Amino acid sequence: MNRNDLQEISGIRVREAKALLEDGHFAGAYYLAGYSIECAIKACIAKQIKRYEFPDRNLANDAWSHNLGNLMKIAGLGIELQASVKTNKNLELNWAVVKDWNESSRYETGITESQASDLCAACFMRGVGILSWVKKRW
Repeated sequence: MNRNDLQEISGIRVREAKALLEDGHFAGAYYLAGYSIECAIKACIAKQIKRYEFPDRNLANDAWSHNLGNLMKIAGLGIELQASVKTNKNLELNWAVVKDWNESSRYETGITESQASDLCAACFMRGVGILSWVKKRW
């Protein structure tokens, strides 16, 4: 899997999350919204690997995480994100919602419409959503 693949998967997961949210499948929408962010951040990590370069072992192992905060750091975006949220209140609020997503949400059945809507908005809000912020760096 390469950077382009991860970018494409992120876009697919966005469309799926929006469709599921609209159709009332809130748990699936919640999971896929967060997964779209995970794939986008991993595209940033993949950008660090040069063609024909053997990747650093720690980077490769650490990148298999699902923790969005840790992935931001691995992608080299942690400090930039901290600076951005200090100057952009909407981005700060959106990150506060998105950072708590985790892959175990795929097993949750009790996600409410409000939770799914809030996460999707925080991820996909035009201009200040977390996905927009990450895509400027991938």
